[in-house]
Amino acid sequence: MEASRRLVLIGLIPCLVLFGRALGQTEAPPQGHVVAVNGIEMYYEVYGQPQASAVVLLHWFGVSGEIRRPFVRELEKHYRVILVDLRGHGRSTNPAGQFTIPQTALDVFALLDQLGIQKFKGIGAVLGAFTLLHMATKQPARVEAMILVGGASYIPDQLRAIVRNSPPEKMTEGNFNEMRKYAKRGDDQVRALARIFYNFKDNYDDVNFTPPYLSTITARTLVVQGDRDDFIPVQMAVDLFRSIPHSYLWILPNRSLFSVFDPQNSQEFARMALEFMSGDWEKKR
Repeated sequence: MEASRRLVLIGLIPCLVLFGRALGQTEAPPQGHVVAVNGIEMYYEVYGQPQASAVVLLHWFGVSGEIRRPFVRELEKHYRVILVDLRGHGRSTNPAGQFTIPQTALDVFALLDQLGIQKFKGIGAVLGAFTLLHMATKQPARVEAMILVGGASYIPDQLRAIVRNSPPEKMTEGNFNEMRKYAKRGDDQVRALARIFYNFKDNYDDVNFTPPYLSTITARTLVVQGDRDDFIPVQMAVDLFRSIPHSYLWILPNRSLFSVFDPQNSQEFARMALEFMSGDWEKKR
């Protein structure tokens, strides 16, 4: 059990990459864009119609925006879709080597400012979900709706214990090769991400949302979680749901939080996401 957890843990990469492959990530990346924000070069891709409402897709730790491309096909029919490589991930730089989740939120805000996007909807998984929580509490009026897959108000002890037992030095060559597929800036980027992730075992500041703070969120929110997850217990999803006004809860039975990206569930997730973001659910309350 411990060995299998360690294999999954490093950046959550091996398990997540399997989901990416199953979703058919074989097409070449489209022409992207790079913009200077907050001392970094941030890479992003834009799909859909320029005049449509914006949806920002934020990835989890250790991968890049390209892992979300399978969801673009349906979303771009209705929205202007923005795929982002967060600081130090994919094609985005992080020259200072510093990484905090509040800073990722400021980076995304800076990108949206340069694109002239005032209000937006967001879909984020784990790191992406934590980033959206910071965005929705720092500038509530700008986030119209968000979907949080594997979000939480703090990093639970069970996840810290797994991280603590999985230092970067224990990465296998297989782990390293999987991370190379998303780390477009080379092996030094892989090492930096592995070290940053490991340091989260002692970080109590980046994800620390109290119920009163979460109650300031005005965005319609869908909290998504599996009830058999090794990293974040389902109770934390329930707590988010209870703390965030105008929220909904979708628990995947007998599954992990990443099951939403499994091929058998991905179409259902895309359908649910479109229905939720359209506002139809709010009308049925």
